[in-house]
Amino acid sequence: MTTSKKILTALLTAITMNVATLKAQNDKAIFEAFNHLDVGVTLGSTGVGIDLASPIGNYVQVRTGFEIMPRFEMNMNFEIQSFYYDENGQLQPSEFERMADKLEALTNYRANPYVVMVGKPTLWNYKLLFDVFPFRNKHWHITAGFHWGPSKIAEAINSLQDAPSLVAVNIYNKLYDKAERGDPIYNGISLGSDWLEYGRLGMRVGEYVDRYLTKTVVEYDEYGDYIGTHEEFILDENGNKIHEPYRMEPDKDCTARAKVEVNSFKPYLGFGYGGRLLKNNDRYNISFDAGVMFWGGTPNIITHDGTNLSKDVQNVEWKVGDYVRLIKGVKAYPVLNLRISRNLF
Repeated sequence: MTTSKKILTALLTAITMNVATLKAQNDKAIFEAFNHLDVGVTLGSTGVGIDLASPIGNYVQVRTGFEIMPRFEMNMNFEIQSFYYDENGQLQPSEFERMADKLEALTNYRANPYVVMVGKPTLWNYKLLFDVFPFRNKHWHITAGFHWGPSKIAEAINSLQDAPSLVAVNIYNKLYDKAERGDPIYNGISLGSDWLEYGRLGMRVGEYVDRYLTKTVVEYDEYGDYIGTHEEFILDENGNKIHEPYRMEPDKDCTARAKVEVNSFKPYLGFGYGGRLLKNNDRYNISFDAGVMFWGGTPNIITHDGTNLSKDVQNVEWKVGDYVRLIKGVKAYPVLNLRISRNLF
């Protein structure tokens, strides 16, 4: 073997031994970092979940897992209303019973004056959290990380019992549209103009923030000849513009729906305290966590017609308004969780 080959062989041997030594050191460091594993069950404001935890240093622990909010239902009422303009150009609510009677006489369907919306949470998240233990006893910890899940965290849909009422509302509005256009409803038969005096039906929710009622004003010159028309805002008795009411109409499937949306990626920051669950037993532990999950500011509450109740509508009525105000007020989600864990190794 030549001298150059001997030198090359020696270099390769040294490199191989160094790589093997470094790999062994790295494997040892990894083993020391992940020298035990906990499995935990959580319960709190983010739902119920399961996670795994393991140290990645003397004072840092990583936790990862899944949590889901149990399903429960909340009922909310909407009132079905319509509006018409009186002789002074002011918007007035129509008498619902008169419209219901008219619709029932024609179609044998009768709408109820209220529709119940059933709301339920749909929140679930994957989480990756890092606990930092600043004290030697390792009871207190500071936590940072994130939760990730679908942007939709809650939804509401009309109850099955109210489906016939929504069908009746859609039928009435279809007939109203035909009467407004002068189209026949069947075989050349048209509805009279009395169908137009009550307006369209819908579920009264609130008022648009930046849309106002207007009326068409006919213009004449000084000789009384017609010039044209223009739109003017309708004013109340104090001279203020009147906000246009938002009435949610059923969709083409005769249902009414809404959903609450936030960011899918939700950073988390909090703190906690933990220790043994049983005296003189290190295998079982209990800990409490408190913090804030940042989900992107005010949640969006979007109806099936695309209206955002958080931003586009004000003065939301009934129990729905209570929920809307509550959701709008929660800019970040408070987290308070209990965790019970067992050491696997």
